[in-house]
Amino acid sequence: MQALKDRIRDEGKYLGDGILKIDGILNHQMDPSLIKAMGEEVERRFRDAKPDRILTAEVSGIAPALMAALALNVPIVYARKHKPVTMYGPIFLETAPSHTKGGETNLMVAAEYLPAGERVLIVDDFLASGKTLLALARMVQEAGCTLVGIVTVVEKSFEGGREKLSAKYDVPIESLVVITHLDEHRIVFADDLPLDEE
Repeated sequence: MQALKDRIRDEGKYLGDGILKIDGILNHQMDPSLIKAMGEEVERRFRDAKPDRILTAEVSGIAPALMAALALNVPIVYARKHKPVTMYGPIFLETAPSHTKGGETNLMVAAEYLPAGERVLIVDDFLASGKTLLALARMVQEAGCTLVGIVTVVEKSFEGGREKLSAKYDVPIESLVVITHLDEHRIVFADDLPLDEE
């Protein structure tokens, strides 16, 4: 997605330790037109997988997942990090380490919103180490559902998450943009021309 690459180049900030700040695009402020385009791109890539439901994690995965669900005309459910008083009865619970917050994060979905037998597409904001996505994929399996694919807005390929996911799940893994190098001076995308060809 060229528009997304352009915005990340213009607004993304490297914070060290592999962390890319795109709070003005997705993780705090949101551009509805850009996120709508993300959802349409997810729909284009995964319509043939015929998902029944989209699963994501709060908070930053919700917007792109919602737009993808709208384009695919399916429900979206998001894993909660804190259990509200309204969540009772059986739940699916997984934990994943948080790269940006530190420590372990709980991910919870009420069993009624992840019914067995459905085809589930996972949509999230980042693919880095892959640990959150692995937790969501385990939840899909535990629910007795079929995982039909994993898609993220931004992949940082140098963190190895794709390899971990591919080793465990034989499903399509897509990212709207893939970053191969990140430092305080530049952001390099997988489909950029080498410097000597630009």
